[in-house]
Amino acid sequence: MPPGLKDVAARAGVSIKTVSNVVNGYVHVSADTRARVQAAIDALGYVPNVAARQLRSKRSGVIALAVPELQSPYFAEVAGLIVQAAERRSWTVLIDQTDGHAERERNLVAGLRRHAIDGLIFSPLALAGEELARGGDTPMVLLGERIWHGPADHVAIDNTVAAMDATRHLIGLGRRSIAAIGAQDATSAVTSHQRLAGYRSALEQAGLVYDSRLVARVERFHRADGAAAMAALLDRPRRPDAVFCFNDLLALGALRTLLARGIRVPEEVAVIGFDDIEDGRFSTPTLSTIAPDTARIAQLAVDLLAERLAERSAGGPGDGTGAGAPAREVRVTHRLVARESTAG
Repeated sequence: MPPGLKDVAARAGVSIKTVSNVVNGYVHVSADTRARVQAAIDALGYVPNVAARQLRSKRSGVIALAVPELQSPYFAEVAGLIVQAAERRSWTVLIDQTDGHAERERNLVAGLRRHAIDGLIFSPLALAGEELARGGDTPMVLLGERIWHGPADHVAIDNTVAAMDATRHLIGLGRRSIAAIGAQDATSAVTSHQRLAGYRSALEQAGLVYDSRLVARVERFHRADGAAAMAALLDRPRRPDAVFCFNDLLALGALRTLLARGIRVPEEVAVIGFDDIEDGRFSTPTLSTIAPDTARIAQLAVDLLAERLAERSAGGPGDGTGAGAPAREVRVTHRLVARESTAG
């Protein structure tokens, strides 16, 4: 017979209930006890009976992940990492693409497919906190910059500080005519607004004048938009000697335009992006960038959702969406990666 909860409990010297709490991700277990139980699980090769556990807990073992677009390498990477983290808990992930449309996001939160999922990890672009709070009692974790102090646990980096770091890197290279590609006018374009604010703050702190003529607006954060924006900047009387692109796709487009114009990077124009997507590590030149800790973002999102589910199973406070339980704000670190596009 394969080992069961009783065997794991005997080996770890704890109760069967404690083993069950560890297996189900219950938050109120000490680190020492959790380690002992996990060691016993590993030694015995214990595999939870997922079907029986779902039946007892009245859970489906399925969570949903909703992101604006899957063609974005950043969101594709985050989605893959969330799937891996969920798999370690024997969860299945349903992935949805909202395209940042308010109605699609609204339908998602309102309860489409809610009968089939235990929880939701969501990166909204269009909805505000009040609308997100209408999501009922299904636990939800928010990703990205759109919502701070909202109705659910939230994981994100500090975009303004990260943008300041990118701009300071260019200033530290002696560049003084620093352009920005990625500004957007829409109220919902929070990522763009925060990165523009960081860019502007870094210039002002360095005693450099903010020049709106060096700020290129884009419709989307795609390669073609970056290429067109770079061309427009080069056609202006004051040509920049550096460019901060609000994501790596914009930066890759900008690099293509600079190559086509015969402008050397970084000798004549230094370029830095944001997101540290894989394409930037293989571009020519390789792309300097801001690297969010995407692995940490994904793991935290799954862990926070698991804690909310465990609280519900144990009859703890709140429903995981913020009603009766304080929503948690978790900031994840980032780092600046200097490659050939700025360092030569």
